[in-house]
Amino acid sequence: MTQSRTGLTRRSILAGATALPLFSVITRRADAAEFDLKYATGQDPTHPVNLRAKEALDRIREATSGRVNIKLFPANQLGSDTDLLAQVRNGSVEFFNLSSLILSTFVPLSGITSVGFAFKNYDDVWKAMDGELGNFIRAEIAKTPIFTVSKIWDNGFRHITSSTREIKTAADLKGFKVRVPAAPPLTSLFKALDAAPAPINFNEVYTALQTKVVEGQENPLAIIATARLYEVQKTCSLTGHVWDGYWVLGNKRAFQKLPADVQQVITRELDRSATDQRTDVAKLNTSLATDLKAKGIAFVDVQQEDFRKKLASTGFYGEWKTKYGNAAWDLLEKVSGKLG
Repeated sequence: MTQSRTGLTRRSILAGATALPLFSVITRRADAAEFDLKYATGQDPTHPVNLRAKEALDRIREATSGRVNIKLFPANQLGSDTDLLAQVRNGSVEFFNLSSLILSTFVPLSGITSVGFAFKNYDDVWKAMDGELGNFIRAEIAKTPIFTVSKIWDNGFRHITSSTREIKTAADLKGFKVRVPAAPPLTSLFKALDAAPAPINFNEVYTALQTKVVEGQENPLAIIATARLYEVQKTCSLTGHVWDGYWVLGNKRAFQKLPADVQQVITRELDRSATDQRTDVAKLNTSLATDLKAKGIAFVDVQQEDFRKKLASTGFYGEWKTKYGNAAWDLLEKVSGKLG
């Protein structure tokens, strides 16, 4: 967070100081912001998280009469997701839109939103994330130098794509080389399903698929479309194996330096855009399948129960219940029902 440059030279300030108090000489340009901040994301500029974030940042600038200028840096312009997580922690980036899965590398409880096959539909997701489970996760994140600035945004239910084989059943995953984020919950999930997960940063995914370092990957349809993964994949199995959301993270120290009214405007406008973005993704989910089919992707329907039975037979759910703790797990099962 930086004060804007005044455009005055040191010599002119010193010269004027003999006739006027210093505070009357150093004035802010009318077109300059009082607070210049950074907002980073890892998604393509056309993704709904960036389109709606840009709207929020414009509204924030307008609502604060230009006092606050938050510049958007999409598509990992300022570094990989892991780099940006470090930057928002140390305050060199004030805001960062990050998948709850990747955040779990720093705040392990964040990964509970992506327990395999826990959420059946969006009604379950929002009941959990706008309710007790979401509040529990927020409190855990707030124990660190960062915090959640708004309600959680939608990344979507994740599906498996492949360039080599059709994934129809859990057995089809045996030995399947699949890219996953650097997130323990997904690595654990695919290991339990006998696949061969490879953690790779998102900005390297396209190349890894293109060069056959991995056979496939798993992501929501919006990511598959905006990142043009359909160019290097043949099939998409509608597994919906986990749901993932984006937390807008803020550097706690930097945010607390802002005036209270500015803090309120930022949270209000990001909450508004979070709601709009959720609606965007819901609409996209109904249209993207058609679009991706036209681009050459063949969709494969699966029976989720087959995957659940495989997971239950491995002790997967018991392992993660132990890691997340009874309190958080009970809040998850209030929505998901009994797991394992």
